[in-house]
Amino acid sequence: MPTILLVRHGRTTANARGILAGRAGGVRLDAAGRDQALRAAERVAGVPLSRVVTSPLERCRQTARSLLEHQAGAPEQATEHGITECDYGQWQGRVLKDLAAEPLWSVVQTQPSAAVFPGGESLAEMQARSVAAIRRHDAEVEARYGADAVWAAVSHGDVIKSVLADALGMHLDLFQRIVVGPASISIVRYGAHRPEVVATNTDSGDLSWLRTAAPVGDAPVGGGAGPEQPVPSEPRASDERPTPG
Repeated sequence: MPTILLVRHGRTTANARGILAGRAGGVRLDAAGRDQALRAAERVAGVPLSRVVTSPLERCRQTARSLLEHQAGAPEQATEHGITECDYGQWQGRVLKDLAAEPLWSVVQTQPSAAVFPGGESLAEMQARSVAAIRRHDAEVEARYGADAVWAAVSHGDVIKSVLADALGMHLDLFQRIVVGPASISIVRYGAHRPEVVATNTDSGDLSWLRTAAPVGDAPVGGGAGPEQPVPSEPRASDERPTPG
């Protein structure tokens, strides 16, 4: 199956102010978030993406735009409501430190599978729709571009955490153990036997090695040799420095 890059949007004005933005309009990346999105795009620039899917919210569309601008080709683009932010209902727009005093806060922290946001959706519903959307796009990408294709989904922290929890075989009640920072990239590949979680919450490092990643198969006993690494080129004569006499 293809390789999926789960990209969280960069930091927003609401993140910086400690506000739960939810699905509110007009929430954009701040200066730090734009820099983070640029860094993520530069990390992925050496990987030809077949498709870039984004949540419809502006902060994700901004981050996706940065990815697209740094691609040599022209990846297919799609907006996917299935990976939009959780519907936090009456919690949307409120200050996080105030929400921490609510009884529901403890449920979200310790038993998220039972958390239902007043006037919104449950975390279980969020996970179900998000995982279904990711798997559907993954199957479409494989059918159109082949099993060695790489594609990106730009989404939100809780959404990506829930997708990673599913891929790891974790109960939703454990998903708060996963950290997904702004503009971080996590990597998942769905195989015939099981999903393969290649990386989580990465925020640095060139990802061009994904071009040589082997197809998902049986897990190598002992860990295997990993992906092929580019061979350093030999120094040119003009690069050589004379030895001091």
